[in-house]
Amino acid sequence: MMQDIEKLKSESMNLSDKIYIFDTTLRDGEQTPGVALTVDEKIQIATKLNNLGVDKIEVGFPASSKGEIESAKQIKSLGLKSTLVGLSRSLRKDVDAVLNSDLEYIHTFIGTSPLHRDYKLKMSKEKIIETAVDAIEYAKDHGLTVEFSAEDATRTERNFLFEVFNEAVSAGADFLDVPDTVGILTPIMAREIITDIKDNFSIPISVHFHNDFGLATANTLTAIECGANQAHVTVNGLGERTGNCSLEELVMSLKSAYGIDLELDTTRLYSLSHLVGRLTGVKMPVNKPIVGDNAFAHESGIHVHGILNNASTYEPMSPEMVGHSRRIVLGKHTGANAIKSKLKEYHIDLDSEQFDKVFAEIKSLGDSGKCITDDDLIAIAITQLASARETPIVLKGLGLSSGGGVSPTATVKLEIDGEEKETASTGVGPVDAALNAIRDLIRDEIDMELEEYNLEAITGGTDALAEVFVVSSDSKGNKSTGRSTNQDIVMASIIAVLDSINKLLLIQRQ
Repeated sequence: MMQDIEKLKSESMNLSDKIYIFDTTLRDGEQTPGVALTVDEKIQIATKLNNLGVDKIEVGFPASSKGEIESAKQIKSLGLKSTLVGLSRSLRKDVDAVLNSDLEYIHTFIGTSPLHRDYKLKMSKEKIIETAVDAIEYAKDHGLTVEFSAEDATRTERNFLFEVFNEAVSAGADFLDVPDTVGILTPIMAREIITDIKDNFSIPISVHFHNDFGLATANTLTAIECGANQAHVTVNGLGERTGNCSLEELVMSLKSAYGIDLELDTTRLYSLSHLVGRLTGVKMPVNKPIVGDNAFAHESGIHVHGILNNASTYEPMSPEMVGHSRRIVLGKHTGANAIKSKLKEYHIDLDSEQFDKVFAEIKSLGDSGKCITDDDLIAIAITQLASARETPIVLKGLGLSSGGGVSPTATVKLEIDGEEKETASTGVGPVDAALNAIRDLIRDEIDMELEEYNLEAITGGTDALAEVFVVSSDSKGNKSTGRSTNQDIVMASIIAVLDSINKLLLIQRQ
C-alpha cells in the first residue's frame, strides 16, 4: 500500500515540502449557528490546538467586538508556539483592530465573485482591487504577515481572480487563500483550479473549503495533492452552515492514507474533539470519522473475529493513534468470539453450558431491538454463574391480569420434579400475585419465606434490563440467594425467586 502511495506521490502529485495546518475553530467554527465561546473557553481550545501542534490558530475577528480583541490579547499572552491570526475585512479599521489585538499575522479578505461584487459589496472590479491592495499595503506597512483571501474565489471569473491575486502579491501578500465559500467544488474542479493557480503564482497557496456537499475534506486533500501549501480546518468540521474541512479527518487522512507526517501529536485529537463538542454544545454524530463514538466500534461477528486476530482487518488505523479506544458492541450481529472477549476482559469464567445460555440471551435481546451494554452482559453472566445447576422446579407458564378495580391476578404453571401444577392467586401487585401463586404450588415441597428483594435497572431507558436479587429461607434456617436479569420486571422477579427455591431444595435433598 505505502509503495503504491509513494509511486502516486512521485508521479501524480505535486506535494509541497511543507504543509501548514491553519485552524479556524475559534473564528469560522464559532460562526456555527448557536455557538458563542467565552474568553476562557477560547483559551482552553487554543491551548489544546497548540499542544496538538497546529501551525496557525485564527483566534477571531477582532473588528467585530471589544470582546474579540480582549480574547485575542489573552490568548497571545499565553506565549503559544502556534502562530496566532486575526481576521480582517479589507478595511484599515479592521487592520487596526488586529494590530490592537497584539497579533502579528492577519487574514484579510474581500469578495471577488459577481454575486459578491454586485449584491453584497456593490463595487466595481477596479474598486475591489483598490480596496484589497490598500488593506494589504497598510497591514504590511505595520509589520504584519498577510494572508489574502478572495472570498467566493471558486465562483469568480478566473481571469479576474488572477488579476486580484497578481495585485495582492504586488502589494506584499505572503499567502494567497482560495475560499470555496459555498462548497461547490468537486475534487476534479479543485484539481483544476489549484493546479492553475500553482502554475501562475509562486507564493504559498492556502485553501479554505466549505462542506455544503460533504466534499470539504476530499477537496482539500485534492488541493494538497496539487501543491496547496496550507489548509484551513476546524475541529469537528464546525463552521458556517454545514461547516469546514475537518481537522481530524484531514490530518489522519494525510498521515494514514498518504504517509505524510505533519509532526502533530495526533493522540490528542479525540480529547480535543470532545472538548470542543462540550464547549460549543455541538455533539458529534456517533459515525463521525476519527472521533465519533462508533469510529472504532464493532458488532458484527465476522468483523469482531477479524479485529481480535488482527485489528488492521477492519480498522484503517489504530484508535490509539488519535487517543480513542476500541469498543466491542453487543447486539443481534454479535458472534461468540465477541462475547468471549468481553467476558475475558471482565474476568468472568463460564463453562460451555453457561456460555451457551448467555449467548442465546444476548442474541434474543438483540433481536428484540435492545442495545446491550457491558453492564447488561455482566449481569446476565453473573446470573448464570449464580443460578442453580439443577432445577427441580421449572416455570412453564405465566399469565397476568389487572384493572377494572380488581386486584392483580397471576396464573402460574410450574413443573415440579416432572409434574406440572397450575394455580392462580391475587396480590397487591403483579409481582406479589405471582409470588403468592408460587408459594401455593410449592407448599408440599418446601416452606419458604422471601427475606430480601432487591430490584435495579442496569441501564437507563425504558428497555433497561431489570436485575432482581433475592434471599429466601426455609423452615430449617437454610438460606439461599437468587438472581435474574430480564426486560420484564415480573419475569425477572419470578425467575430469581425460583432460582433461590431450587437452591434450597438442593440443600434439603443432599
